[in-house]
Formats: sequence, C-alpha cells, structure tokens
Amino acid sequence: MTMLKKLYTGAAVLALSTSAAVAQEVEVLHWWTSGGEAAALNVLREDLAGSGIGWSDMPVAGGGGSDAMTVLRARVTAGDPPTAVQMLGFAIQDWAAEGALANLDALAAEQGWNDVVPAALQAFSTYEGSWVAAPVNVHSTNWVWANTALMEELGIEQPGTWEEFVAAMQAAQDAGYTALAHGGQAWQEATVFDSMVMGVGGPEFYQAAFIDLDPEALGGAQMVEAFDRMTTLRGFVDDNFSGRDWNLASAMVFNGEALFQIMGDWAKGEFVNAGQTAGEEFQCFRVPGTEGTVTFNSDQFAMFNVDDEAEQASQLAMATAVLSPEFQIAFNVVKGSVPARTDIDPASFDACGQLGMAQLAEAGESGGLFGSMAHGHANPPSVQNAMYDVITAHFNGEYDSAVAAEEMVAAVELAQ
Repeated sequence: MTMLKKLYTGAAVLALSTSAAVAQEVEVLHWWTSGGEAAALNVLREDLAGSGIGWSDMPVAGGGGSDAMTVLRARVTAGDPPTAVQMLGFAIQDWAAEGALANLDALAAEQGWNDVVPAALQAFSTYEGSWVAAPVNVHSTNWVWANTALMEELGIEQPGTWEEFVAAMQAAQDAGYTALAHGGQAWQEATVFDSMVMGVGGPEFYQAAFIDLDPEALGGAQMVEAFDRMTTLRGFVDDNFSGRDWNLASAMVFNGEALFQIMGDWAKGEFVNAGQTAGEEFQCFRVPGTEGTVTFNSDQFAMFNVDDEAEQASQLAMATAVLSPEFQIAFNVVKGSVPARTDIDPASFDACGQLGMAQLAEAGESGGLFGSMAHGHANPPSVQNAMYDVITAHFNGEYDSAVAAEEMVAAVELAQ
C-alpha cells in the first residue's frame, strides 16, 4: 500500500466517492526542470501514480518562476487553469485575493496542518484565515556551496568573515580557477543580494529595507555598502556568466572548475544528483556575515478552483501527499530543502540537510527567520521586480553603488 493510500483523509475519500468512475489526473504547472529538481518532483509523481492518479506535466523553465507565472496568467485568462500550480510567497496571496484558489480548510483540519506547519509558512499558505496552498518545503537562500578538493588544494579553511571570503576567492582566482560560479540572470543576482544586505546590516537592516521598504534604509550608506560587495563579487565571476542557468553554475563547482557558488539550497540537489556527498566532495556554510539568520522561501502547490469533481478529488489527494511526513522526507532529501513540517526526524537527511533543519529552528526561535526578497517572500511581485531591475543593472555595470541605492528608492516608490 502506498503512503498516499495510508494517509487518505475523510475529505479526500468523500470527494473520490462522488467520481470513482472518472479517470483522475492532476495537471501540474511548475518550473522544476533541472536534474535534481526533476528527480525530486518524480517522488510526488510516482506516489500519485501508485494511487491511480495520472500526472499531466506542464514545466516552464527559467526565470525563478516568473516565466511560469506568465504562462499561468494566460491560462487563467483563457478560462483554463491547471489543477495545481507551484507558487511562491506573495504570488499565492495575489491569486487568493482574486478568488482563484480552492479552499483546503477541511483537509487541513483533518490532517492538523495548523499544528505542524511553521507560522512563517502559514502566512503564505493561508489567505484571510483559510488554507489555499500546501507547502512542500522550506528553502533558504543564504548558502555558500564549495568544492572540497579545491579548498584543500588552495589551503582554504571555511571563511568566517566577509574579508576571509574575499581572500579565499582571490586565492582561487590567482590559481586559475573561477572563484565564484554565477549565472547572470536577474533572480540569481537578487538571490546573492539577499545575503549582501543581510551581511552588511543584519536582521534590523534587512527588515527595514526589504520588508518595511523604508526609503532611508533603501538609499542609505548600508545599501551602498551592500552594492559595493556586489561589485566585489562581480570581479570574481567568469566572463561567460551572462544568461547561465543556476544549475550550470552549480556544475562548475562540483566539476572542480569553480570554488564557490552563492545559491539557495536547491543547489544541493544538483550535487546529490551528480553522486556527491555533503561534507565530502562538497561543503555548505552560510554566507559569511549572515550566520544566525535564515532567508527563506517555500515552494507550495496552490489548487485552483475547478468544477469537475474528479479534478477536485485529485487536488485533495495531491495535497494529502504533499503534507504527509513520508513524502516530506523523501522529497526534501532529494531536493536539497528541508521539510515544511516541524515534526520530521532529521535522521534521513545528510550533513547539510541536518544543518539546515537545525539552523532553521534556531532562526525561528531567535527572530532570525526572514522571507527572501529574491524569492517573493519579503514584498509583493511589483516591488520585487523593481528591485530586480536595479540589482541586475548595477551588477552589469550600468550604475555605481551610490546611484544604485538612489535608483532603489525611486524604483520601489514607483512600484508601490
């Protein structure tokens, strides 16, 4: 018996009973297209298949999900929404406000989601007190991924300060390696910028700039310093970075071409998919200066309003699978993220996974857990996209740091 059959709730069974004679299928719109992501998604696909539920795949690569949201808007406008859509943060809230998402309260109550999903995630999983999405995981963005062999060859210890981090990259560059693997896409630059802002000013500054959108923080000296750090990093990437996908940057690290990558923990899925082991062939540590804090995003599946009873039953079955403890372990071990439930035993996770789970819990208790600006968990999409434009323009040399800080203030003001 599959774990989905074991965990079927009364709500799902009730819905299934009304449409047992109808073939069930979920059409899933997502942007998990890299090797590690596809392997993780297959965990869910196979589990649903074991319960007789078909999977209609609708992958939309690129853009950190923004391209998928463009496709989604076109589908909904045409009156043909998918049954389930991968979503992040404020995008969930926007669709819920439009009345487009199905209510999952009955299922959530039966399965006790309120008791096991952290409040920081529930803030995005629910709208006006009702559950509208099922969280799959918690990713954190302020990670460095490092090639162990290169660190040993260069005599580099894990850097604990920004200055030590820069010195390590300089040593790699001097030895003929790419110091920092990076893909020149706006969302990737914003992911790195998350850590620069946190590293320069800590939680108080991050809150003021990215969540409160305080003009003094957005345009002040600490923001200029954060942009200065981006300028420093720009000097350590290779000449062919523009347009490179993030997983190809990860490959540069695990293939021994580059020393470091600053990327969310979905990168670990690429290392694992390449047959590498955390703590052996690769290392993971927080971006120096951000220790004690976690900038997070959570992949969730939102269920759109559909009239067909078979589709409704499939949605409930999928949501049931997503929040089950067995799936949370199986999926996140492969994906590189940590579970969206707080009651999961870390024993099945590797060294980086266990570290991530412990640090997430610590940050949650200490007030160091913050939604990622780069991944739609700090401010609405309009503001996020305005910030993207300034950050990537600066990284590509269009602005110096002082002008970039000024542009950040202007862009956010126009976007609100």
